[in-house]
This record gives sequence, structure tokens and C-alpha cells, in this order.
Amino acid sequence: MFIVAAGLLFALGLLGACDRAQTQPQRDTRKKIWEDFSGDRALANVQTMVDFGPRPPGTEAIEKTRKFLTTQLEASGWKVERQVFFDETPRGKVEFVNLIATFAAKDSKPSFLVCSHYDTKTFDTARFVGANDGGSSTGALLELARVLAERPDLAGKVELVFFDGEEAYEAFTDTDGLFGSRYFAKRLAAESKTAQFRGGILFDMMGDRSLTITLPPDSPAELARDIFASAEALNVRKHFTYFDRDITDDHTPLNDAGIPTIDLIDFDYPPWHTPEDTMDKLSAESLRIVGAVTAYYLSEIALK
Repeated sequence: MFIVAAGLLFALGLLGACDRAQTQPQRDTRKKIWEDFSGDRALANVQTMVDFGPRPPGTEAIEKTRKFLTTQLEASGWKVERQVFFDETPRGKVEFVNLIATFAAKDSKPSFLVCSHYDTKTFDTARFVGANDGGSSTGALLELARVLAERPDLAGKVELVFFDGEEAYEAFTDTDGLFGSRYFAKRLAAESKTAQFRGGILFDMMGDRSLTITLPPDSPAELARDIFASAEALNVRKHFTYFDRDITDDHTPLNDAGIPTIDLIDFDYPPWHTPEDTMDKLSAESLRIVGAVTAYYLSEIALK
């Protein structure tokens, strides 16, 4: 009887322990999202695009880039829409294609934009592959898509936009350059969707080995404050400062449409718009820093 009773008590004790284990919350052992962002993966994405060659709008190389981006995004669970439009340029009417990626998450819709342009500037007499200008930001945005997809609750609140036609053919004016972002912002306004987005981040030229993110001086104050705070939290604040003059970029039409958007760009980059903007100028660590700060900001501040 003693042996039977002892066995019964032991069994009841195990059942009690199992019940307590089931009722106690399980500790999340995953890396923090900003720790999961891989600069090496982002750099590999850039290499793939650079290997396609120069990517001006309407070229075979930019279509290969679109297919690569779409395949990678869909593999992570993102739904990709091709926003096709035509616009007049100094070189006549050109077809452009924005890629808009959303994540199917239950009971959520995007409330924040993260963007990059993936085209390269047109040069008639030089081979310009845009490793940093167009490549670095797009490779990092693709890596951000991967890590966000592992947190569907966050991914469902973000819309990723890959702009075509950021580069001007001659000079930035109201009718030259920023073709993709101007069209995207115009469509949001026409469909009364601008109020859906409480803010946005634009990636551009962020792979420089000597990284200094130079925020435009007219950056939305709250966004700038929180980006600086995120960088401080990750001990990389020294890489973030303000630029000494205004910057025209794809964030401009979004801000004009009423969506506060900050441009994370390193404009202190000597090879800008030269054939020397090549892979050897880039650093996986620079991509990791900006990607990690963005992931921290999204998860700990913007989408908390």
C-alpha cells in the first residue's frame, strides 16, 4: 500500500507540474529583431543586384532586379503588387514600376512605410552600377523584410515600397526625378489613404564603409528624436547626425502628402554618381547598423 500510495502521489505531482508549466507564459528565446538583422545578408542582396548591371528604368537589368526582389519577398510571406505607370521624362514617355509589399497578418493593416529606390541613374558614357546609390538601401530593405516576416504582428503593420525612377535624367525638378515616389504619393492621396500612415522611413545610400547618416535638417522632429534615441540604445549614436543643407529625395513627396517621413541617408559619399560607386566601397557593418536601428525603432517605438 505504501508503494502504491507513493507512486500515486508522485504521478499527481507530475500532473501538477505539467499544469503549472502550461499556465506559465513561455519565455521568448528568439533574438531581438534588431539582433537578427544581418549586414552580410543585406550585402549579398546588393551584390546580386549589382551583378545585373546598371538598372535605369526600362532596362532588362531593372526587370531582373524586380523579379529578384519579388521572389525573395514572396518567399518570406510578403504579397507584392506591381504599381505600373507611365510618365513624361526628358527622354520621352517611360514606363516605371513601383513594388509594394504587404504582409498578410490577422486584424491588422499597414500604418507605417519603409521605402527605398532600386533604379540607378542613367549615364550614356559610363557604366554606373549604383552599389551604394540604389543598391545598399534596397539590399537592406529586403533584409528588413526577412526579419520582419518572422514577427507577423509587426510585419502586418508595415508597408514596404521599392520605388522606381528616383534618379533625375537631367536635374531634379517637379517633372524630373522622384517619379516613383511622386506617383505613389499621388495615388495615396487620390484613394484617401494618406491618413492610414502615421509615418515613414526612407533608406538611401547607407552602405558607405565610413558611415555617417546625415539626416536632412527639415526631418520631422519626432522621427529624428526617436531615430537618435534608437541609435543611442544600440550604442551607435556616433553614426547619426544632421546634414548641413536640404536634401531632395523620395521622402519629399511623402512629406508633402502629409506622411511624416525621415530620410536615412549618408550624403557624405565621394563616389556618388560616379562609376566608382562599386561594391568595394560598401560595408556589411554599415548596413547592419542602419538596419538594426530601424528594426529597434519599429519594434520598440513606432509600432509598440
